[in-house]
Amino acid sequence: MEHIEKTVFLSYRRTNTPWALAIFQNLTHHGYDVFFDFNGITSGDFERVILGNIHARAHFLVLLAPSALERCGKPEDWFRREIESAMEFRRNIVPLMLESFDFGSPGITSQLTGKLATLQHYNALRVHADYFEEAMDRLRDRYLNVVLDTVVHPVSRAAVRAARVEQAAASAAPAVTERELTAQEWFERGFKTNDHRDEELFFSEAIRLQPDYALAFYNRGIVRQAKDDLEGAIEDYSEAIRLRPDIVEAFKNRGCARYHKGDLEGAIEDYNVAIRLKPDYASAFNSRGTGHFAKRDLEAALRDYGEAISIKPDYALAYYNRAEIWQKMNRWIDAIADYQKYLDVGGGESAGDTEEVEEMIRNLKKKSCGMPGIHLSTAKIRPESGYLSCCSRVKFMDADVMKSVFRSFPPKATLVVCRAVGTSMVSTRVPWPWSSR
Repeated sequence: MEHIEKTVFLSYRRTNTPWALAIFQNLTHHGYDVFFDFNGITSGDFERVILGNIHARAHFLVLLAPSALERCGKPEDWFRREIESAMEFRRNIVPLMLESFDFGSPGITSQLTGKLATLQHYNALRVHADYFEEAMDRLRDRYLNVVLDTVVHPVSRAAVRAARVEQAAASAAPAVTERELTAQEWFERGFKTNDHRDEELFFSEAIRLQPDYALAFYNRGIVRQAKDDLEGAIEDYSEAIRLRPDIVEAFKNRGCARYHKGDLEGAIEDYNVAIRLKPDYASAFNSRGTGHFAKRDLEAALRDYGEAISIKPDYALAYYNRAEIWQKMNRWIDAIADYQKYLDVGGGESAGDTEEVEEMIRNLKKKSCGMPGIHLSTAKIRPESGYLSCCSRVKFMDADVMKSVFRSFPPKATLVVCRAVGTSMVSTRVPWPWSSR
């Protein structure tokens, strides 16, 4: 049955919290029942609370800014899932395009894949800070005051409780000022442009208007770091961290800036904090590995690169970095394997160094030819005969690694030492002088 509903779900990206709060405050003041994830629903409650409230509300407002669709190319992105669910449930979807948002921008078009591609065909409303009240009047009178045949489904008690908690928290927040919304506009301008001079200018204006704007400090830090203003970048990252210690990337980026300034201890300390806050932060493990490498702690660097690869198996840079350590340790076969993996996952193509790495692999293969070694993965110790049997495929190791392996062998063992001769393998049984270890 057709009717007018005043239930609203407000979907937004955290970078645009002031806008979302201002819209929530306006609609609530005019009698609308608005669900607004103000504090942050945990991932485990997404299906129960978020999707449940989308299902239970007639209108779906989606706040669109240049930064909003940044991660929407990923199917698991929450913001994307909210929009797709609203489409699936046939809600009254109203895109609210904030200042400088343009569906035609290349960075935005590339994110509008699958179902999201139809978002640009919905009747959208442009919202500016200077005319916020006028835009809200138009939203209520023209976009929400419509007769719908939407079926609003009942929501679970848990979803209702969660909605009330979020509504209470948002209602208790101070009223959003025009100055805050204008700061947001300058931030989005900075996010949209690719000119470093303009970026720094726009983020600085956002900070002038809102001195506690942590994300503006963080993003200006990125710009200053790109301009090799490491001291300025460190100051901005530090201020962002002071204002919002939960910005994990600020710790990691400050660590990188400190690394390039030669402050290895400070860099590793920042990487440690980033990893503690986000244990699956592959990039932080990779960066910490580079810090350990610079301090000549090769074992620690290997562990960190290995962890980065374990978290992100297609992490090209981590393979390349680990290959450099294998090479430094004279573990040619390991270095070859990682350089090859770097190429296999597209590292050479993206960095433009495919031919260079291929040449490195060829040179390493020449070095490895003729080196003695044992094959660990298929070697078997036979206690009854005291022999270590070895297959024809050889994994070469340097002397230190071989010694550590030999210590695990039983007394009076005999090793099968293999040597590559051309394309063939020649093996020799050699008694191991355990008494002289």
